[in-house]
Amino acid sequence: MRTVFVFPAGEQAATVASLNRHLPEQLNPWTLDGNLYIDIDDEQTGYLFSDWDPEDVAILEAAVGHHPTWAVQIDISGRIDGTAEVHRMIALLLEHGGVATDDYTPHPWTLPEILSGAVIDGLRFFDFRGYHELNREHGRS
Repeated sequence: MRTVFVFPAGEQAATVASLNRHLPEQLNPWTLDGNLYIDIDDEQTGYLFSDWDPEDVAILEAAVGHHPTWAVQIDISGRIDGTAEVHRMIALLLEHGGVATDDYTPHPWTLPEILSGAVIDGLRFFDFRGYHELNREHGRS
């Protein structure tokens, strides 16, 4: 399972309402085609940042201008590529600003970076193929 965290600009209630509107068949947690599992995670009642490196949290805080207390967590099934589905959800969730992170780089990605295919540290957003290729080239399997 691969994971993406999305930190939308705006209030959590507005994000939940948007998810409810766009994914009405399965509410809180939400699913997209049985391949993306979408939930809200927070520090208060959940596990947000519990397994993050402190440096990665600091990078995120610098990107958003404050310490986020909640995020949308998207788990992507290994049964599918998932790139198109993740990009579709990111476009919806970051429509009004914010950033997203993936398993492959600590960079907080903006929607324009994701849509343009920007390359940061040799990788695009959700670039699991590139990540594995880079690790193979460097002798890390």
